[in-house]
Amino acid sequence: MGKLKQAVGKWVCGDEFWDREADVELFIERVEAGGHLLLVAQRRMGKTSLMREVARRLQDSYICLFVDLQKAKGGPDAVVELGLAVHPHKSLWQKARGALGSACTKALDRIEKIGGDEIAVTLRAGVTAGDWASKADRLLATIAAAGTPVLLLLDEVPIMVNRLLRGRDGAVTAEGKRLADEFLSWLRQNSIRHQGTIRMVLSGSIGLEPVLHQAGLSATINTFEPFELRPWDESVARGCLQALANQYNLELDEEVAVEMVDRLGCCIPHHVQLFFAQLRYRCVRAGRDRPVLADVEAAYEEDMLGSRGHAELTHYEERLRLVLGAEEFPLALEMLTEASVTGRLTREALEALQGRYALGEEPASEAEKRILWILEHDGYLRPDEEGYAFVSTLLRDWWRRRHGSNYT
Repeated sequence: MGKLKQAVGKWVCGDEFWDREADVELFIERVEAGGHLLLVAQRRMGKTSLMREVARRLQDSYICLFVDLQKAKGGPDAVVELGLAVHPHKSLWQKARGALGSACTKALDRIEKIGGDEIAVTLRAGVTAGDWASKADRLLATIAAAGTPVLLLLDEVPIMVNRLLRGRDGAVTAEGKRLADEFLSWLRQNSIRHQGTIRMVLSGSIGLEPVLHQAGLSATINTFEPFELRPWDESVARGCLQALANQYNLELDEEVAVEMVDRLGCCIPHHVQLFFAQLRYRCVRAGRDRPVLADVEAAYEEDMLGSRGHAELTHYEERLRLVLGAEEFPLALEMLTEASVTGRLTREALEALQGRYALGEEPASEAEKRILWILEHDGYLRPDEEGYAFVSTLLRDWWRRRHGSNYT
């Protein structure tokens, strides 16, 4: 039987990358075809791990550049992060850094000669709001001319774009739209200009399409083909649990693995790993190597839905607040709380909520439609014959425990 090391809270690749073989093959197939991809999935599905694993497998035939835009505040920061991704590729770096201008190149020479570690600061000083696009154009042109195909993996693009769009009060502003449009249009133009030499992949912990839809900028990513990463099926999740048990010398009965998967309701890889970790900790503390169903219940109710689970699952709430802003988030919170407490967000409940919210001049029914689309897109709810229900049983139970006391 296979073994698997725990990997809670970090991206994985190589021996720690469980299953996903079909996804990897399809992803590489699209890359080899020269396409640009928009990686679509709900949170904690393993998007970053998939990109890292693909980069690992293609590193002998592609220049693979992983750019994390989590902290980027705009185009200038994105150029810096791109430069930092190029830096480890020494021969390419020697050519590419000239794109940032002579003053920046001289400063980089001084730092690298004495072994300094202030490359990011130096790069940032050499890029401004007025010239970032032209310097980024030259940087990408140099990369494209390297003679080796390039795989450019841009992570957390939605976080950066959402940050551009919104002002301090969380509302989308006209200036924010202009800045976001400027960056996305630059990205689109270069995806066309370097088609066949640079393959671009966009990803993030929130959905890019809902963010752009709210700002009327959806057309800016029409050169990117959606690639959906879905949850594990139940057999893959049980196989992962068994491999983890083998690694840590636990005797995991089939009924225990089945109960764990049933409790989760949706086999999001991170949640499967986290659930196993909590179960294992309980067994270690109790001096046992064979968990029973009572251990599963305790790990779920006390740990997954407790403080540790709160630390992990509160990101769902925070990311939703980030996407919707202060005006629409309260309505979304009510909708999700209704679904968590009653088991369904029915059409009757939606009509009742409309009378309790006034969002400017827009009818509450239109806001509800937009919010429901986002909740579906980002994996919170799914439609059924009676209305809408949570995709993840774990998220439903956690949401009910966190917000159910406010339900009326």
